[in-house]
Amino acid sequence: MDYRYATEADVAGMAALFAANHRDVLTERQRAEQGFVQGAFGVAELGAMAEAGQLLVAADEGRVAGLLALCVPQDVPSPPPPLVGLLAAQDSLEWRGRPLSEARWLLYGPVVVDAAYRGRGVARELFALAVREAAGRADAVVAFIEAGNVPSWRVHVDGFGMSPLGEYVAGGRTYSAVAAPA
Repeated sequence: MDYRYATEADVAGMAALFAANHRDVLTERQRAEQGFVQGAFGVAELGAMAEAGQLLVAADEGRVAGLLALCVPQDVPSPPPPLVGLLAAQDSLEWRGRPLSEARWLLYGPVVVDAAYRGRGVARELFALAVREAAGRADAVVAFIEAGNVPSWRVHVDGFGMSPLGEYVAGGRTYSAVAAPA
């Protein structure tokens, strides 16, 4: 498995992976069992993000096995409601004894792993790469997890040890902000 920054050659595979795991195409049972991603990340958006060095991938002989976005939150074009909510809630979310707004942080996510590669450490390696790449650029990597996305909570908080920072509401849904040191 090759863990690296995404290239233009990865865009179609990333778009297909993202679309197949989007919240709106999965049943309630699938969302509860495997988790989900959300937002508008099509070919154009993913291509621009890859060009800007904002996407990490796990590639298996050219096949995209997983992807993870890592970027300055203010650089996200047309930020989705959960990110807008996270940015607005920074003063009330606490990272290491101070408001998140006082910390240097990078947005971690979305992250998604192809079903054929789940349970094989792909998400963990992408997480480790993100933390290494954030070092020197940020104090923390910060993600948001929608309430009810128990698989994502299990992976990121229970599995990777990300710290809960608090909850906020955006677009009528509740999210938890979680972080890990860079």
